[in-house]
Amino acid sequence: MAFSEKQEYKVEVLPPFNQLQIRRADIIEKDGKEVARSYHRHCLQPGEDYSSEPDVVKQIAVAVWTDEIVAAYNASLGGE
Repeated sequence: MAFSEKQEYKVEVLPPFNQLQIRRADIIEKDGKEVARSYHRHCLQPGEDYSSEPDVVKQIAVAVWTDEIVAAYNASLGGE
């Protein structure tokens, strides 16, 4: 009767500036069978610090947050 916990991530890339919407599922299992699941959702904007995110989020941010995208996003906010 062992309990274990794991997390699963779903990442959506939202146009036009490639904001990242991240859904984390916290899953508790007992003897290999899921007994509970809860969700947490948050968003990251282009250029935002993602160093504390899981590897899958980091890899996507590197791929979709080009210098041009970050500059366009900042310009849309009235910056740069």
